[in-house]
Amino acid sequence: MNPTPLVIPGWKHVYSGKVRDLYVPEEDNQDVLGLSLKDDAEQRAGSVMVVASDRISAFDQVLPTEIPDKGKILTQMSLWWFDQLKGVANHVLSTDVPEVVAGRAMICKSLNMFPVECIVRGYLTGSGLADYQKTGRVNEHQLAPGLVDGSRLEPALFTPTGKAEVGEHDEPITLDELAAEVGPSIADRLQELTLYIYETAERIARERGIILADTKIEFGTDSYLGEITLGDEVLTPDSSRFWDAEDYEPGRPQASFDKQYVRDWLKSEASGWDGSGPLPELPAEIVEQTRNRYLEAYRRLTGQDFQAS
Repeated sequence: MNPTPLVIPGWKHVYSGKVRDLYVPEEDNQDVLGLSLKDDAEQRAGSVMVVASDRISAFDQVLPTEIPDKGKILTQMSLWWFDQLKGVANHVLSTDVPEVVAGRAMICKSLNMFPVECIVRGYLTGSGLADYQKTGRVNEHQLAPGLVDGSRLEPALFTPTGKAEVGEHDEPITLDELAAEVGPSIADRLQELTLYIYETAERIARERGIILADTKIEFGTDSYLGEITLGDEVLTPDSSRFWDAEDYEPGRPQASFDKQYVRDWLKSEASGWDGSGPLPELPAEIVEQTRNRYLEAYRRLTGQDFQAS
């Protein structure tokens, strides 16, 4: 799926990812952050607008069907989480964006992103479970025998992966491989920050009746200060597994509030997809139920009903 980027006056489209589009200010755009060129040229030039689409991805592909309001739900949830993680520098500069993308866009610092997805697993499931069942390990971590789907991992595991191109599969890497890529001190800091964010968010989510099973986090460095900074989205149903704490029972798949519902449908006979080739269209009922799961995650975590407008 190759989406046609939205035309936004004053902004130039520079990149489309699986579910987000990036824009930079055009030269004659004087309104970024309310700054003029002569007021703060560096801050203005170092900004990028991140626009979350309603696209949804699974198995390293973008589906041809969108989930209504998904971009707004995930953007608002990320902003809520950024506010909870006040001790961690993040890339958000402003939410004062053009009306056409209001609610689903953020003006952010332009970061030099690290070529790694920082994944932390607090529970054994998904690809981690598949690897454990084959080898007894998850990435480089040797685990105790007898664990099952949904077993809690104490302590949580840092399991980074390299970033693959759209349509290609992300491959796990070891901490030593990460250190060789970014340097030992930065690798240690990425692990430290990732585990801190997970432990903080896991506690907050559990207080609201949700288990944060695992999550993916991305970092970059500030172009001017060189500070390691939290980027992209954070702790949403696209980048995390959220389970219903009341329904949690190790040894079986868990009731979730994330896109695992879409993955499960794609793997079912009903989808007609055999695991290769382009992903099929989602039926209307799968779209509606996926959207409802995202809305429920937002409501439980933030304590507020989502407002689309």
